Amino acid sequence: MLESVSVQAILAIFLWTALGVYGFSSVWWLIETFVLSYKWKGDSEDVWGLDEIQVRILTVNAVPVVQQTVDAIPAGLTDVRVIAEEDIAIDGATVHVVPEAFTCDATNKGRAVEWARRNVGCDKEYVLYLDEDTIVTDFTGLPDADFIQFTEKPIYTGSRLTYLCEVFRTGYQFEQLGFHRLKYPLYAWGGGFAIRQAIEQDIGWDVATITEDTNLIWRAADKYDLEYQLVDRRFRNQAPPSVKSMLKQRRRWMSGTIKDDHLLPLWYRPLYFTRVVAWAFSPFVPFLAIASYLLPGTAPGVELYGLISTALLGVLFVYMFLGVIAYRKHPLLWPIFLLLTPLAVVLHATGALWGVLRPIEEFEVTEKVTAETIEQANQSLTEGELQEHDGTGRLLRGSSAEYETSVFDD
Repeated sequence: MLESVSVQAILAIFLWTALGVYGFSSVWWLIETFVLSYKWKGDSEDVWGLDEIQVRILTVNAVPVVQQTVDAIPAGLTDVRVIAEEDIAIDGATVHVVPEAFTCDATNKGRAVEWARRNVGCDKEYVLYLDEDTIVTDFTGLPDADFIQFTEKPIYTGSRLTYLCEVFRTGYQFEQLGFHRLKYPLYAWGGGFAIRQAIEQDIGWDVATITEDTNLIWRAADKYDLEYQLVDRRFRNQAPPSVKSMLKQRRRWMSGTIKDDHLLPLWYRPLYFTRVVAWAFSPFVPFLAIASYLLPGTAPGVELYGLISTALLGVLFVYMFLGVIAYRKHPLLWPIFLLLTPLAVVLHATGALWGVLRPIEEFEVTEKVTAETIEQANQSLTEGELQEHDGTGRLLRGSSAEYETSVFDD
């Protein structure tokens, strides 16, 4: 009998601890999204024009992908630099090749941007960093802030599963609305952010990390009273073209974040830890709810436990709901995405959990596809439409008030 009671007590402690940790992560996300977002303005007034911005695009040698990114940059932005690992030719941009002999503490992408910081001249107020596959939209200038993060909206590239996960991830990223209230924003998206050139020049990139964008903003926030601003322009980037490439991408993101957590003050680490838990362990939330119903009497206050665990399960559907809002999916499509939420949760978390259990040290570029492949995958895109996009307007649909009526394309 005593042994039975002990097992029951241990199980109760485990269940309540798991519920408490995940519950804290969900509550913190809700606070960021719906409380700390107070006074955030999505349509920020442009203070700095395109003539005060230098664009830097990082690549190894993906010429067709980079060319599409350059073609979409507004004509008024004339200082466009491509930082490449190999000698390539890109129309409309100056290409700088990172010498093989260059060495520093940073590796891979970080090594390339550190070389550019030292060797590529810039007399502009801001440096705008784009990934090789970033297509700018509604881009006419910058607000007056030290670090400007643009929101993203991954475009369908042929894999329905990865696109579903990106809709889910975009919903989770609504927490960024509250980052302007934090001294240390919890992460950055390197595919679309601008930083004052003087701050970037001072901080530098010369550190060993595989998530150099988040690492940079944490170090900048530590040294400066950093003014952060999120701008909701929904720059388009590519959803991974396969589940395999998506899992590797998520693994790298999680590995780098965990490795760099020492940059945060002690009182910020629980907030960072909530993101790790909410991301990597979200597929286990349903089991917490199931346990409360299948094992009655296992935990003290089991009725309350069941109520709380069920509510936490519902938060996962909130992430997906906000994702379809960001993608402007027609309300008739909402039930489809909500029904597919469990699948998105498992796939999205698998790569992150992989990064927790077996973190990596090396940077691996996520596979990209050509503009032609994107146009073939998306029924709403006509041949050559990507090439004609000038970056000052939306890529698809003339107004943000219009709905998207396709489930798995834009």
